[in-house]
Amino acid sequence: MATAKDRAAGPAGSGLNDDIGEEKRLALYRSQVRLREAEQRAYDLFLQNLVKGTSHLSLGQEAIAAGFAEAMQKGDLSFCTYRGHAHTLARGVPVEKVLGELMQRDNGLMRGKGGSMHLTSEEHGVMGSYAIIGAHLPIACGAAWRAQYKGDKDVSVCFFGDGTTNIGAFHEALNFAAVWKLPVVFVCENNLYMEYTPIGDVTAVPHPAADRAAAYGLERIIVDGNDADVVYRTAAAAFAKARAGNGPSLIECLTYRHSGHSRADPGKYRPEGELDRWKERDPIKIYRDRLKQFGVSEKQMADIEASVRKEVDDATEACKAAPLPPVDILTTDVYADGGWAWRN
Repeated sequence: MATAKDRAAGPAGSGLNDDIGEEKRLALYRSQVRLREAEQRAYDLFLQNLVKGTSHLSLGQEAIAAGFAEAMQKGDLSFCTYRGHAHTLARGVPVEKVLGELMQRDNGLMRGKGGSMHLTSEEHGVMGSYAIIGAHLPIACGAAWRAQYKGDKDVSVCFFGDGTTNIGAFHEALNFAAVWKLPVVFVCENNLYMEYTPIGDVTAVPHPAADRAAAYGLERIIVDGNDADVVYRTAAAAFAKARAGNGPSLIECLTYRHSGHSRADPGKYRPEGELDRWKERDPIKIYRDRLKQFGVSEKQMADIEASVRKEVDDATEACKAAPLPPVDILTTDVYADGGWAWRN
């Protein structure tokens, strides 16, 4: 079993985990802060009635998106759930494009037509956010099969929640990927709750993803999903394995969402004190302390935070000033040819 402790260990005799390097660590910190600020702004805009419908935030889970994105190469593909804002931003999509989409503005990533749960950017390797639980796992297998067939070296990464592990598509995709040794990495973001129900109440094993890995001949991998260094190292190893033709990996990242399942959920079903205990392990707090260990100054971190806040503030104002999408695009992009007419 690979544990968080194993994954966190630095090179022999190094004392500290100095294998990642300051440049990459600063990038990981910037990414996490950027995700936090953008998601918090999305929440604020929802309260101002500028984001319609609902949204599913990743507040508290930023280390997973940041760690995996930093380990990915250009051309690698991300497949996300409806909780996909963070993964989309982590792949380099501008904040303005994401907030604009949430606000249904013409400057949005999909010109306001996709909304919170359907973010997609082929340019950045973000191959969609999927609102149907488990639907994207077989699709990620298909993308990986294409890479294998053509001899391409890109890897598909599929993120999903703990509740997905009780869906048939999870088991079918794992089996298919293992049999064909596909270059795909499955990432379970286990935040302990499948919507409003504790995953442990409805699952026969303690770790819903990792404890099932052996059934498909895969390594049991459980990591601390709130530590970006641990996530980055684990992701890098899985990508190297996939690129070498050695098949898929299944990684369970233990984490916790600070907010409810969606903006309609106050999260009152959680035991008293549980959220406070997890906030002590806030990924940004952990990483700030980590950077101090490596001699990064308060000024360096403050400069990153100020730069990110300005980016989010500028994006917010641009989105508020942006027009709504024109009515004449309503029926475009229904089919692959860009139109709406049925082709038989």
